[in-house]
Amino acid sequence: MRIALSLKELGYEYVSVNLRPGAAEHLTPEQVARNPQRLIPALEHDGQIIAQSIAIIDYLEELKPAPSLYPEDPVTRAQAKAFALVITSEAHPLNNLRVLLYLGRELKLSDEQRDAWFRHWADQAMSGLEKTLEARDEKTQFAFADYPTVAEICLAAQATRMSQAGMTLDAYPRLKALNEKCAALPAFQKAAPEAQPDYVAGM
Repeated sequence: MRIALSLKELGYEYVSVNLRPGAAEHLTPEQVARNPQRLIPALEHDGQIIAQSIAIIDYLEELKPAPSLYPEDPVTRAQAKAFALVITSEAHPLNNLRVLLYLGRELKLSDEQRDAWFRHWADQAMSGLEKTLEARDEKTQFAFADYPTVAEICLAAQATRMSQAGMTLDAYPRLKALNEKCAALPAFQKAAPEAQPDYVAGM
């Protein structure tokens, strides 16, 4: 969400929500009222709350169509969104903090077993996306357009999550190059976790 806001040059107030055990600010009555799913992110605009990253990105696209976060061609637009959904719907739900905590606390998996779970599902998603880029015939500056789209936004978020878990994109050279290209852009740098006021290394 931060990357999308930055790319569209939309100002916003950043509100930190600490998900870590011992804080669990997403479980407070105030946060549950904002998002009954007890998840982040959530965008509040004109008194309305919108949850889920892709829904927020689509809302921002309607709110401010330019610069677009999607390719112009309908087929390529759908392909870029499919790329993003592999991450937000397939990879991230299996790799997020609440799932990893459940694997350890409730199912009693060891740290090694939990990390193997993370690596397996991350690799399933990233290997497929690497092949997606390999199969692309069109030559564009980014994955699906000559500008970053929803695909790069979600890739950057997943790369960050993998880095937090001690993984790299080295096994996926096209994804790695694409992510590095985006990381050099001011909008991505402004939205990076380490640029946020509540950043804690390793979290």
